[in-house]
Amino acid sequence: MKPSLSKVFCGLSAGLLLAGCSSDSKPNIAIGPPASTTQSVSQLLFDAYGIDSDKYNTYQEGFGAALDGVQDGNIDISIGILGLPSGSIENLQASSGDVRLIGLSDAAIDYIEANSAYRRFTIPAGSYDFQNEDVETITAYAVLVGNTNTIDEALGYELARLMHEHAEENTHAQSAFMTLENALNGSEGLPIHPGAKRYYEEQGLTVDNPVAELGDIESKREYVLGTGSQGGTYYPLGGEMATIWNRYLEGQNFTNIETGASIENLVSIRDDSMDLGMTVHAPAQDAVEGRGEFESGAIDNVAFIGHIYPEVIQVVTRERSNIESLSDLAD
Repeated sequence: MKPSLSKVFCGLSAGLLLAGCSSDSKPNIAIGPPASTTQSVSQLLFDAYGIDSDKYNTYQEGFGAALDGVQDGNIDISIGILGLPSGSIENLQASSGDVRLIGLSDAAIDYIEANSAYRRFTIPAGSYDFQNEDVETITAYAVLVGNTNTIDEALGYELARLMHEHAEENTHAQSAFMTLENALNGSEGLPIHPGAKRYYEEQGLTVDNPVAELGDIESKREYVLGTGSQGGTYYPLGGEMATIWNRYLEGQNFTNIETGASIENLVSIRDDSMDLGMTVHAPAQDAVEGRGEFESGAIDNVAFIGHIYPEVIQVVTRERSNIESLSDLAD
């Protein structure tokens, strides 16, 4: 491996946190914001390849800022959970001209499938202009979940209905996946909001999920939707979803906010500081079961409302890094 790393940043500077800094040639890897699902996935990838933490320096920031570092040459690899194609990756290619997607080995994918809810996914050749071959990776599902202490049955019904029946008004590319055919993708193992269940059953879908129990909900006008970083998919897509809800739900206002994505959104719902959240389905399952990041206690006030789009793990570098596989880091 011949990493392109020319310098390493230490400490907190301009909002970018790097750990394990030194003057050596260890690559800088962007692993996602603190308390994000991206960090959990990054660790899963490192475990699959047997990569010890002393083999790399970490960069903890949203995917958009991380790709800025890749463009500048300060970051060697960025790991993201993104829609396909990702506008951020397309922008990086437009500015750098030498983007490379790093595929995962069969052995790594087998390990990941055996130890998580993620499954094999092929990024077809041509998904990006620079991509000439299929790239093997893993995927999950982005789903919308609601706080059962603040989203009553009627509102849960309307949220599910509007996100599907007015999906054509959503201009984000990933909204194409908001169909009734996909509506229950990622719901496995999650309690479903009773309002969403009623809507889906009216549309002829079979819903086998346990039904979430609602709390003593007081009427309110303002609702918060937790998304992700501005450079990722959640934030702009969530903004489009909020705009549609505001257009059709008179007397109620939905605001999308930038967050650290899945885990932060789930924790905020647990703490009743957030009404709705976008999350990868795997950490949502962990939250309900009290596993992984949620070993200290399961979250009992979160309910599935609907599938949003498939979340594809995309590992990005540049040709100049000479890094062709994550196995290079284990050497």
